[in-house]
Amino acid sequence: MGITIAGLGPGSFKQITLETWELLTGAGTLLLRTAKHPCVEGLKERGVVFTSFDHLYEQADSFDDLYQQIASAVIGEARQGREIVYAVPGSPLVAEKTVELICSKARAAGISLNVIPAMSFLEVLYTRLGIDPITGVTIVDAADLAVLPPDLATGLVITQVYSRQVASDAKLTLMDYYGDEYQVTVVRNLGMPDEEITTVMLFELDRLAVIDHLTSVYVPARQARSKVFSLDPVVDVMARLRSPGGCVWDIEQTHQSLRRYIVEEVYEVLEAIELADGVKLCEELGDLLLQIVFHARIAEESGGFSMQDIIDTVTEKMVRRHPHVFGQITVRDAAEVVLNWEQIKKREKAGERTCVLDGIPIGLPSLMTAYKLQAKAAKVGFDWDNIGPVWDKVAEELAELKEAAALPDDVRGARTEEELGDVLFAVVNLARFMGIDPETALNATNNKFRRRFNYIEAKIKEQNCRWGDLDLAGLDALWEEAKEKEGQT
Repeated sequence: MGITIAGLGPGSFKQITLETWELLTGAGTLLLRTAKHPCVEGLKERGVVFTSFDHLYEQADSFDDLYQQIASAVIGEARQGREIVYAVPGSPLVAEKTVELICSKARAAGISLNVIPAMSFLEVLYTRLGIDPITGVTIVDAADLAVLPPDLATGLVITQVYSRQVASDAKLTLMDYYGDEYQVTVVRNLGMPDEEITTVMLFELDRLAVIDHLTSVYVPARQARSKVFSLDPVVDVMARLRSPGGCVWDIEQTHQSLRRYIVEEVYEVLEAIELADGVKLCEELGDLLLQIVFHARIAEESGGFSMQDIIDTVTEKMVRRHPHVFGQITVRDAAEVVLNWEQIKKREKAGERTCVLDGIPIGLPSLMTAYKLQAKAAKVGFDWDNIGPVWDKVAEELAELKEAAALPDDVRGARTEEELGDVLFAVVNLARFMGIDPETALNATNNKFRRRFNYIEAKIKEQNCRWGDLDLAGLDALWEEAKEKEGQT
C-alpha cells in the first residue's frame, strides 16, 4: 500500500506536467481534493476516472475539520491495501494543508509516501507581476494573517481569499499594517483565458465584482525602515560585561543583589512620568530594561531561561488574555475586557493559588500590598457597595488614633502604631473606591514635596541665609511661593 501525491497545476489542463499526466492515467484509485479546478474538465474529456471530496465541504463545521476528514479518508483508502493517487490544485507542497496532514498521518501509520513536483500558481504570479522571489516573498493563508510579524519587510502573497467575507477580514487586518490606501494586486484565474489582475487600494479589497476560490492577493513590500528595532545591542553589551574579562562588578551580581536596583528604576520611571519629561522617561525606561536584560543574562548563564524566553512568554500570554483581539470573542467595553482578563488569569493560576489572597508578592511596598489585598477580597464580595461607608471608616480610624495618642506613655506607642496602620489601610481603601493607585499618588506627592523643598533651599542660598535665619512663617511663605510658581508652569 502507498500514497502518491500530485499537483494539477495552477489552471488549465496544459499546465499539468507530463509525469503527473502519466500518473493520473495509470492510477487505480485517483482521489481529488476538489473537482472545482479548471483542468478537471480536461480530465473528464480524456476519460480519467476519479473521486472528489467536494461533498465534504458542505458537511464540515470548519476548514480544519474538513482537512482532517479528507486526510483521514485518504489514509483509510491506503489502509485497504490500495495504491492511492491523491491530486490537489497547484503544487502539493504550496498552501496545501491536507497534504501536510496526510504526510504526517502516513509516516505515523508506516504507509509509503511519494510527492510529485508540480507547477503552482506562484510561478504564474511571479511571471505576471514581474517578481523575483529571491528578493523576498512571504506566502500565507488568509486565515493566518493575524500572526504576521509587525516588522514584515518582504512582499506578501495571500492565498485562499475565496470569499467576500475572507477578503473583508483580510482587508481589516492588512490596513493595520499598511494603511487604508496601500495599493495591492488581486489576481484571479491565473494562467487561464479569463485571467484577471487588478490593482486596488486596501479599503477596496472586498468590493471587487468577483471573489472566489481562485483569488489571491499580492501586497508589495513596504519601504525598509531606516532603523530596525532590535534588543540585540543591549543583550550583547550585557553578555560582554558578564563574560570573562568583562566588568568585575557586573560579574559578581545575582538576582538577589539586583533587587534594590530594579525597584529604584521603577520609581525613577514613575518620577519621569509625573514630570511629563519625555527625554527623562526614555532614559529611565532604558535603565529599567537594562535590569530586565541583566536578570535574563544571569538566568541564561545558569540554564534557566533567556531574554527570548521572556519575550515569547509574555507575547503568548498577551495573545491568550486578549481573545477579543486575537480570537473570536466580542466585548462591549473596557470593563468586560478586565473581567475576561481576570477569568482567564484565574484559570491559568488555578493549580497555583488555593486561597483568595494568594498571588500577592511578599516584597511589594505596604501601600501597594494593602491595595491588592482589598481588591482581591472585593472580588469575592468582601467590600462595601459604595464609597459612603468608606469615608465613615476613615473618620472612625482617625478618631481611634486620636484616642490612642492620648493614652499613658507606657501603652501609647504600640496602640498608636496599630491605629495609624488602620488609618492608612482605610485611606488605601478610599483610594481604591476613587480609582486611584495610592502608591502612585503618594509617590507623586513625595516628588512634589521634594521639588518645593528644593525651591526653598535654593532661595535660602540665593539670599545668603542659613536655615536657622528663617522662622516657620518665613519658610511657609517660601513654600507658598514655590506652589504659586508651579502653578504658573
